[in-house]
Amino acid sequence: SRIKPVLLIDEAQEMTPDVLSELRILSSADFDATSLLTVVLSGDGRLLELLRHEDLIPLGTRIRTRLNTEPASREELSELLSHALAKAGNATLMTAELKNTLVDHAAGNYRLLMTLGSELLAYGISREVAQLDEQCFLELYQPARSHSPGKKKART
Repeated sequence: SRIKPVLLIDEAQEMTPDVLSELRILSSADFDATSLLTVVLSGDGRLLELLRHEDLIPLGTRIRTRLNTEPASREELSELLSHALAKAGNATLMTAELKNTLVDHAAGNYRLLMTLGSELLAYGISREVAQLDEQCFLELYQPARSHSPGKKKART
């Protein structure tokens, strides 16, 4: 067959060693001479630790390509955010201060940056805000200040 199936596994660090060992057995035949299945494992740093498990050493030796990524830099995150805003058609939708705040809160994570931006956009749309700024960020992410039910403020 000319079909080469590919199995993509996200959050692979959550898999048990037994399941990962079975993948090794399922992926090849004829003493590893024939590849039946290509498996792509994606996960965080815990995946590397998991692959050091004694039962997974045979699997680890069969991994042909490893790509370890580092958190994105502030510049990379800022560039992505500016690019996304420009492609969306409004490069000035966010103030420079808000962009910096989002980059700081994203902690090097592209997905988190885009999630924060998306939530802010939805907030801005619901409030019909012309430009998103740090005040919008504070209103959206600052915990609500409410008093516990049944408790009254003490008067002095």
